[in-house]
Amino acid sequence: MRSPRRCSRNGCPRQAVATLTYVYNESTAVVGPLAAFAEPHTYDLCEPHARSLTAPRGWDVVRHEGEFEPPPPTTDDLVALAEAVREAARPAPPRPPEDDHDLHQAQQTGRRGHLRVIPPTH
Repeated sequence: MRSPRRCSRNGCPRQAVATLTYVYNESTAVVGPLAAFAEPHTYDLCEPHARSLTAPRGWDVVRHEGEFEPPPPTTDDLVALAEAVREAARPAPPRPPEDDHDLHQAQQTGRRGHLRVIPPTH
C-alpha cells in the first residue's frame, strides 16, 4: 500500500499538502496545492513549511492563497489496502515434514491462521 506523501523537509513527519517548484530563469519559487504526482524537481511541503517558506534575496515567492488540504484517498489506495488485508488473511501453505521428528510434531501441533495450538509437554 502506498503511504501518504510526507513533507520533504528533513525530519518533518507531517503529511504533504503543497508542492514547491522553482522557476530558475525567473528567480521565482512557486508554492501551490499538492501536485497529483511526485516529480523529481519539486518538493512536497506540509502546511507550516509551505506557509513559512522564504526565498533567497532577489527571488520572488508566489504562494497559493487558498487553503492547503490533504488529497483525498484515491481508488488505487483503497484497492491496495483491500489487497493487503486479503493477503494478510490468506493462510500460509503447509510445508511437508522433512523427517520423522517433524512428522510427529506436525501431527501434534494444530494450526489455524496465525495461531498454533501447542500440546503440553509430558
